[in-house]
Amino acid sequence: MRIIGLTLLLLTNFYAAAQDVVHIADIVIHGNKKTKDNIILRELQFKTGDSIRTADLPNLLKVSEQMIMNTSLFNQTTIRTEPAPFDSTRLQVKITVEEAWYLYPVPFFELADRNFNVWWVEQKRSLQRVNFGSDFTHTNFTGNADRFKMGAKYGYTQSYFASYSLPYINRRQTLGLSTEISFARNREVNYATDGNKQLFFRDDDAFLYSRFRAEVGMKYRPGTYASHHFNLSYRQNRIADSIATYLNPYFFQAGESLQRYFSFSYQFTFDNRDVRPYPMEGKYISLRLERDGLGFFDDRNALTLFAYFDKYYTLTPRLSMAFKTGGKASLVRIRQPYNDNRAIGFGRNYLHGYDYYVVDGMDMAFVKSNARFRLFENQIKFGKLMPIRQFRAMPMKVFLGFNSDFGYVHEPFDEFSNPLANRLLWGGGLGLDFVFFYDKVLQIEYSVNHLLEKGLFLHVNLNI
Repeated sequence: MRIIGLTLLLLTNFYAAAQDVVHIADIVIHGNKKTKDNIILRELQFKTGDSIRTADLPNLLKVSEQMIMNTSLFNQTTIRTEPAPFDSTRLQVKITVEEAWYLYPVPFFELADRNFNVWWVEQKRSLQRVNFGSDFTHTNFTGNADRFKMGAKYGYTQSYFASYSLPYINRRQTLGLSTEISFARNREVNYATDGNKQLFFRDDDAFLYSRFRAEVGMKYRPGTYASHHFNLSYRQNRIADSIATYLNPYFFQAGESLQRYFSFSYQFTFDNRDVRPYPMEGKYISLRLERDGLGFFDDRNALTLFAYFDKYYTLTPRLSMAFKTGGKASLVRIRQPYNDNRAIGFGRNYLHGYDYYVVDGMDMAFVKSNARFRLFENQIKFGKLMPIRQFRAMPMKVFLGFNSDFGYVHEPFDEFSNPLANRLLWGGGLGLDFVFFYDKVLQIEYSVNHLLEKGLFLHVNLNI
C-alpha cells in the first residue's frame, strides 16, 4: 500500500508540475511588410516547440518585445498568446509590429562643432561652421536589418562616404559583416588645445587637412545580449606643412605632414538595456582594445583600452536612476599625436557643465549619475495631416532629470597649458529630457561645473 500511495503521490506531483508548463505551438507575425520574419524571430526569447514554465512566460514576452524594439526597425510591437484549439497547454504566439520609416533620402544641415552650445555661443552661430549636402540612409535596405548609407557633404567639411552593414550572413544568424569608405577635407583645422579650448586656423584658398579611411568589420553575436566586433581599417591623413612645421609639430609626429597606418580593434559588448536610446532598466558593458600601427608604417604606435559600464534601475513606475562609468588607458606610454589624444569633450565622453571645454590626455575616467522622474507620457496624433503613415502618431515622454558627474584626465606631456587636466572635475544640474517616438531624444539642461560656471545646454540624438 505504501508503494501504491507513493506512486500516486509522484504521479500527482508530476501532473501538477505539468500543468505549470506551456508549449509554444506556433509563432505568427503580422505587420512586417518589409522586414523578414527571421529578423524578428532572432530577438525572441523562445522558439516554436519550446516548453516554458507558466511563471516565466510574462517576463519572456516582455523581454522579447524590448529586444524587437531595440532593433530600431519598429515604432510599436505587441506580443500576445492564445491557447491552441482543444489543448490549453499549447500556445500560439501572435506578434504584431508597426514598421518605422526606413528611408531618409533628404538634404541635411548640420553643425561642424562638437555640440550645439559651442556653435551657438563660442562660434557665434557662424554659417561658415555648418555642413550641408545630401545624405541617403536606408536602415532596412533588403528587409534583413541591413543598413546602407551614402552621401556627399559640403560647407565646413567636404566629404564623400558610403557604408553597408549586414547583421547576419549565416544560417544561425550569429555572424555579420560591415564595410565603410570615406574621404574628407577641410579649409579649417583644430590644430591645438590651449586653456582647454580648441584653437583653429583657416585658409580660404587651400584645404589644410584631408582624411581617407577604408574599413571592414565582422560581428559575432552568439546569443541575445553579448556580441564581439572585429575591425580592420586603413587610414591616411595629410596636414598642411604650415600646421606641421609651425603651429603644432606634434599634430602627427615630429613635424610630419603625412600619417598612414593600419588599425585593428576588438570590442566586446553586453547590452540588456530595456530601451537602448533612453534606458530605464538593465546594464551596458563595452570593452574595446585598439591597436594603431601594425608594422607596415612607422606613423602610429598606440595600444589603447576603452571601457564603459552603465547600470539603470527603476525605483518606482515614474522614478529611475542611471549610473555611467567610462575610462581610457593608453598602454603604449609614449607621446601620442595631438589628433589622436582625445579624452573628455567628445562623443559620449562628456561631463555636464563642460560643454565649452575639451580635456586632452592619454588616460581618463569618469562617473556620471542621473535621477529621472517621468512628468508626461502620451501619444500625439497628427492624423492625415501627416502624409507619411509611420509619423502620424508620435509617442512622447518628458522626464525631469538631476545630473552629477565626476571625471579625471591624466596628461603627462601638456599639463601646463590645459589646467583641467590632472585634476578632479565635477559638473551637474537639472534638465528636461524629451523622448519622441522610440529613439529620438532632446535634452535641455541647466548645468554648473567646479569653476561655478553656469549655463543652459542643448543635446540632440536622432539615431539616424
